[in-house]
Amino acid sequence: MTDAAPILRRNDARHRYEIEVDGKVAGSIMFRPHGDALELVHTEVGPDFQGRGLAAQLARYALDQARSSGQKIIPSCKYVAAYLEKHPQDQDLVAR
Repeated sequence: MTDAAPILRRNDARHRYEIEVDGKVAGSIMFRPHGDALELVHTEVGPDFQGRGLAAQLARYALDQARSSGQKIIPSCKYVAAYLEKHPQDQDLVAR
């Protein structure tokens, strides 16, 4: 394993945000479009990659992408909902 920084990207073909570590997709957040909003459905990090804060990096990336594109989010995923509780500055992204 290297110490290279993870690569984050939005994969529209697979409807998910991904985080890649050492050339492997280590985790993802599945999403579904809902009009002008994006529903964040499920976060998953592979067993070999857990405990490294990758889910938090994914959540941050997804929220930053939503903010920069002017989209609202629907946090159906329990992880994303919990992340938002810890980061109240991002509550303005939640679709009402």
